[in-house]
Amino acid sequence: MLKSLAKRRMLLRYALAAPLLCLGTPRRAQSRTWPEKPIKLVLGYPAGGAADGVARQLQVKLEAQLGQPLIFDYRPGATGMIAADYAARAAPDGYTLHFVESGALTILPNARKLSYDPLSSFTPIGLVASGGSVLVAHPSVPVNNVPQLISMLKGKPGAFAFGTAGLGSFGHLAGELFQSMSQTEMTHVPYKGGAPAMIDLIGGQVPLLFASIGSALPYIESGKIKALGVTSAKRAATLPTVPTVAEQGLRGYEVTMWFALVGPAKLPVEAASRLSSALTDTLAESAVQTAIKRQGYEPTPGTPQQLHDRIQTDLAKWSKVIRDRKLTFE
Repeated sequence: MLKSLAKRRMLLRYALAAPLLCLGTPRRAQSRTWPEKPIKLVLGYPAGGAADGVARQLQVKLEAQLGQPLIFDYRPGATGMIAADYAARAAPDGYTLHFVESGALTILPNARKLSYDPLSSFTPIGLVASGGSVLVAHPSVPVNNVPQLISMLKGKPGAFAFGTAGLGSFGHLAGELFQSMSQTEMTHVPYKGGAPAMIDLIGGQVPLLFASIGSALPYIESGKIKALGVTSAKRAATLPTVPTVAEQGLRGYEVTMWFALVGPAKLPVEAASRLSSALTDTLAESAVQTAIKRQGYEPTPGTPQQLHDRIQTDLAKWSKVIRDRKLTFE
């Protein structure tokens, strides 16, 4: 009798525990089958800008690697801060990623209070591409190179404006560093992205612009704008005849930006690992490399740890420039 009662109690415990055991199985199965639906890719600049241009070169191959479409979600404004904040707050399920321009993680944190931390609020997935900007002018501006520009600016301090993709963008820092090293003075005109800034340059509303090479290249080739110099340490492959700013007298001048893929903090290990592997494989494709180079950037594949280290290094670098120029981005 007692043995029979004990046996019934044991069977009852197993019966009660069975549903709990079953609840764990779908979560493990779901983890193994990630991704099961389209993945949102958040960008901090509008369509047609540098970030969009580079990200589009990854899209087809990355979608093939992951087996799901990438849905581009443009959230421009505040030099990428709005998009970065949105991505940092997203659920860490692998279905919201951020294609980020380095300024949102290395420049803005040095100059304004943010709702996110550039390191702890994100899961690094990998570096994508890097490169400099190009200093371009409207054809009506009576200069053709950097020495002539410096001479003109010194003759009329503060009379000329330069446009950029926004406050705290790499174009902004490029312009500030240019003024500091050349001992000139210009007025900064920030836009909500490189595309609207380029429209105003072509239309003559702003005389000078620090622009992404990819977005500027077709207008340089058509003669609608003219290139004065590139901000990188070496000449750009897509603009081999355009000298660097450093070559033209400002020795040591260099401003280089990069793009990377990150997710919200605490991204599942499986998703983060698969994303990193898919990104590496995508960047290894020669067609993707060629397409990125046409945008004016160099493919820069890197591990999650290398991305983490790059963020730390650039945070320190831009901190000095912002402090020396007494810049605020409010």
